[in-house]
Amino acid sequence: MKNFFLACLCCIPILLTAQVKLPASPDKIYGQLFMDVQLGQVFPDQKTFADCTPKRKIADIMYDYGMMKGPGMDLQKFVAGNFNLPPAPPQLNYIQQEKNVSVHINNLWSVLKREADVSPRWEGKPGNGNSLLALPYPYIVPGGRFREIHYWDSYFTMLGLQASNETVMMENIVKDFDYLINAFGHVPAGSRTYYLSRSGQPFFCMMVNLLASIKGKNILKQYLPSMLKEYAYWMDGAGSAKKGEPVKYVVMMPDGSILNRYWDENNGPRPENYKQDTEIAEAAALELAMRIKVASPEQLKEILDRKRSDTYRELRAAACSGWDGSSRWCADPGKMISIQATGIIPVDLNCLLYNMETIIATALKTNRQPQLALQYSRKAAKRKTAILKYCWNKEKSFFVDYNMISAQQSANITPAGLFPLFVKIAAPQQAVAVAKAFSDMLLKEGGVINTTNNTGELWDAPNAVAPLQWVAVASFKNYGNRQLAKDIALRWLALIEKVYLATGRLTDRYNAEDITKEPTGGTYPLQDGFASTNSVYLALKKLFPIP
Repeated sequence: MKNFFLACLCCIPILLTAQVKLPASPDKIYGQLFMDVQLGQVFPDQKTFADCTPKRKIADIMYDYGMMKGPGMDLQKFVAGNFNLPPAPPQLNYIQQEKNVSVHINNLWSVLKREADVSPRWEGKPGNGNSLLALPYPYIVPGGRFREIHYWDSYFTMLGLQASNETVMMENIVKDFDYLINAFGHVPAGSRTYYLSRSGQPFFCMMVNLLASIKGKNILKQYLPSMLKEYAYWMDGAGSAKKGEPVKYVVMMPDGSILNRYWDENNGPRPENYKQDTEIAEAAALELAMRIKVASPEQLKEILDRKRSDTYRELRAAACSGWDGSSRWCADPGKMISIQATGIIPVDLNCLLYNMETIIATALKTNRQPQLALQYSRKAAKRKTAILKYCWNKEKSFFVDYNMISAQQSANITPAGLFPLFVKIAAPQQAVAVAKAFSDMLLKEGGVINTTNNTGELWDAPNAVAPLQWVAVASFKNYGNRQLAKDIALRWLALIEKVYLATGRLTDRYNAEDITKEPTGGTYPLQDGFASTNSVYLALKKLFPIP
């Protein structure tokens, strides 16, 4: 009877997830108006209109738009008259006012802090045209155009808060994510309605574990229900997955083992990246149209519409990873139209899910549920075996993604291949081999580059981001290679300090190959703030306290 009860308990999160009704995103609410604004580039940044709020009732706005739409209409004037722009970034407060970087960062917490959203702006109801999801506790935003909390960034933000002894804010962030899981069945990529169709890299369990390292193991018990719910979200469909037939995030591998991929429930252009996504999908459809022969125009239209939808889904899945705009997901590294993110088994994602299973097992033991804990430990052991089988490339001495479409390992070398060291599942001899390959291919003058491909995309060389520096440092430190860990940290810290001294800015990305130049690519310019950059800087300074 006890085992039956525990089995039923495990099913509850899945049922709760299935019953959640998600509020509509702005592209669904405004329809043709949203499409016209975004494709007409009323704003330079596509995220701006997605974050606007209406000045009056949506029905009245849409009626007037229908009546006024036509040649000669001033769309920019119409938008200005009917919508409130999102708050502009507090640019002056982002820029250097202090000589010491750490002092500047600690002063920036107040700039990046947002008070609890007692209700979203303008009437406080999801679906009223405001894309912001109300959060019950104060939180930290990344900065710049990112005016809401973001999922995987927040784990790294917590590292900085820990270094600043901001334990209350750390717990507030965990509470907000606990709220999101219970409200929507998962942690969305960010606290906006247009992010609800996907999650992000699943760091919640690690966030809980980090908080527990400060406040004690009762934290694991407190957030166990939400950890189980999040796990159920990522594993939804595992019981019905078949070889060659993935279900949402879940994939059954050729040997019958279960691994995961990135996914998004929707297959249209992302509201916050509408025009760029549309252009990529149209280019993909045009390329396909030039290669195929069909019997009728109707058949061609059906095929091309499906290609557009598939491309949107791939772009969204890549965004789920946080690595949107990267050759990592492309069959042809130089062509974004060849994106195939849903066909990739990402090594980092599966390592994070292994860690989730391990932390849940620990939490269950703490909660005196040893039998259920054993189930999760076994899940973790099976996943570890599958990761080592499908993602270890002996010839390259590195961990890589696995491509389901080609049924072979990916040729791309990225810092994602460090995650088996980050979660401690690599064998000691593998860690030694990885260190050499990493130093030869990914470590540059300013730190760790995103990939070895220089494509002009944000998540490719020569660009580098703070979270991956922390992953690299922690990974090699886990295996006793403190010298390499320190080398990575000092290169990155020196780059941050050099740029800060020259510009007064802390930004979202840097050029690690040529530290005299700015990073390249991306659909938006450098963003100031920047919470994950700030936080990793503080955490590395604490780890290697060198003046």
